[in-house]
Amino acid sequence: MSAFTRILLIAFLIACIGILSIYSSTFQVENARWHSLYLRQLLWVLLGLVFFILAANFNYRRLWDITYFLYFLALFLLVLVFALGIIRLGAQRWLKLAWFNFQPSEIVKLIVIIFLARYFSSKSDYDLSLDVHKYGLARSFILPFSYVAIPVWLIMDQPDLGSATIILFIFLGMVYLSGAKLRYIFSFLLSGLLLLPVFWHFLRDYQRDRLLVFLNPNVDPLGAGYTVIQSKIAIGSGGLFGKGWLGGTQSQLHFLPESHTDFIFATFSEEWGFCGVAVLFVLYYLLIREGMLAAESKDDSFARLLASGISMMFCIQVLINIAMNMGFAPVVGLPLPLMSYGGSSMIVTFISLGILANIARQR
Repeated sequence: MSAFTRILLIAFLIACIGILSIYSSTFQVENARWHSLYLRQLLWVLLGLVFFILAANFNYRRLWDITYFLYFLALFLLVLVFALGIIRLGAQRWLKLAWFNFQPSEIVKLIVIIFLARYFSSKSDYDLSLDVHKYGLARSFILPFSYVAIPVWLIMDQPDLGSATIILFIFLGMVYLSGAKLRYIFSFLLSGLLLLPVFWHFLRDYQRDRLLVFLNPNVDPLGAGYTVIQSKIAIGSGGLFGKGWLGGTQSQLHFLPESHTDFIFATFSEEWGFCGVAVLFVLYYLLIREGMLAAESKDDSFARLLASGISMMFCIQVLINIAMNMGFAPVVGLPLPLMSYGGSSMIVTFISLGILANIARQR
């Protein structure tokens, strides 16, 4: 079985699990609009498969030539959000495209990976090789960080703390993989810790509440801490084998808010239990492993960094979402890849996986 087939099959299985969980968490809602959410998710999956096939047949080396165009397109879309974006749940993150609400921050994650993969590679007539070990602090850390900081600042101002955090983690990971000196990374992390009191004053009130709830969920059990408490109850009540599909009480009785988006893992855990979660973890592991194998199979650094960055984005987002559901991380509004309801995340994820498949196929 080829890498293309393995990646496509695993991603499709996870997406089907997500559709089943979305249906389970919404089919008893009285509002008729909610009854069609699983059908809309099915549409996003089918569109995602189309984009996957297109990306898998698009030579990844061409991304090198359009990197700067993609970067400025990302900035343009993020600025456009402030001018034309629609506001939902107190955040201005979406652009209305006919019947589709597109979230630019999702595609920006992938574009940042492409940009950093090119930045940390140098192109010759025969190959792409790393030159980062020759760089000093300015070229190996400060300059690429300044490029990344611009979209991060625009995303945080939407506000979207989850996507901004993911991009910063991706940046640090790709700096490390590029061979930059570790002391630069440690200095950045130490500076971030020292500046936390300053960042605190720039956070919105609800973001501060979420951080306080992370430290002590019982500080506001009927307010900011309610969702986290209900999520942990749902996960714990699943036991070994779960309550069965359509049998979860927390999601069926609507105790768990956002059970089809950010907290879909809690919905799935309650219905399928520890055994179901173990299977889901294996599927995610196999998908991430395919990305790392694609990176290891390449001699040029652009392909290695591109595949590693995509795999890292996928892994970090899965870990943060699950940790958020279990109360091990603050609630930052981050979807679970291939499972949470949403067209932007689904399509961008399939495009990213298509690029991985193309890297694996190229010789």
